[in-house]
Amino acid sequence: MREQPDGAALLAMAREVLRRELLPLLPKDKAYDALMIVNAMGIAERQLLQGEGPVQEEQRQLAALLESDGDIAALQRLLALRIRAGEFDEHAKAQALLWQMTRQRVSESAPRALAAYGAE
Repeated sequence: MREQPDGAALLAMAREVLRRELLPLLPKDKAYDALMIVNAMGIAERQLLQGEGPVQEEQRQLAALLESDGDIAALQRLLALRIRAGEFDEHAKAQALLWQMTRQRVSESAPRALAAYGAE
């Protein structure tokens, strides 16, 4: 059993300390770098909370769509190649999967953007 707080909670606490207490003390020329770190910590926290399920589901759906096996990176490359070749221009399942993949990535990198566009 893991110690509490878990990794996601530790990241959240560290991110808040950095954002609220340390960032205001930094010179202006370092604020952007600190905000990038805050953002990276938020992404890592959300990925930890979501676990490997989304990645595994994407891999499963890509394999089914492409009728091919492989790791997720290989399947993503194959999808990109086939899109460039025009194979999925009018393919509803491919378009739905691309939308799902996009929403998943945005839910990790910029979740407020989903809410702002009503795409939660």
